[in-house]
Amino acid sequence: MIGKLTGRLDQVSLQAVVVDVGGVGYEVTVGPRTLAALPPPGETVSLAIDTHVREDEIRLYGFASEHERAWFRALQTVQGVGAKIALAVLGTLSAADLANAVALQDKGQVGRAPGVGPKVAARIVAELKDKMPSLAPALRPGGGFAPVAALPEGLAARDAVSALTNLGYAHGEAAAAIAAAIGKAGREARAEELIRLGLKELAQ
Repeated sequence: MIGKLTGRLDQVSLQAVVVDVGGVGYEVTVGPRTLAALPPPGETVSLAIDTHVREDEIRLYGFASEHERAWFRALQTVQGVGAKIALAVLGTLSAADLANAVALQDKGQVGRAPGVGPKVAARIVAELKDKMPSLAPALRPGGGFAPVAALPEGLAARDAVSALTNLGYAHGEAAAAIAAAIGKAGREARAEELIRLGLKELAQ
């Protein structure tokens, strides 16, 4: 099985790239985030690969990081989620945003992905929560990493995160800021207080 490809980026299309490794061109299916992170054609590229083998084809899925590939694999363990939907989710949410959505059980964020209905979104956040914190870290405001499992639960926290995302902040940034806010104000804090403290965290 192919787990990684490093070579010259030969061709780029909307959903796939060709990586030339020693004269052999490997066609790799990629999502929009990976596509946006690619260097110009002709330069060297390195992709984490998930290999899917079927009776009639072998398909390679490529990601800019092993972190993103881990989420791609985890998503497909959820009933009703195949490679196409997993790629759509990771095209809508970054790995860090998805991690925070799962930690906060925010099915609305996951449901933004094309082809993901309310039932599938609910299954994703419910079934993947038990796989935290081993899957991936979430970005803290100001840089660094913090385990997504440390993010608080509760209606006030979800309301505060939603309010910050409505103000234009990325979901991962908002969730990490509210986690920090609850660390200061306590788990009984109201949403209004969490929003105020969260905005201070984001302004640092």
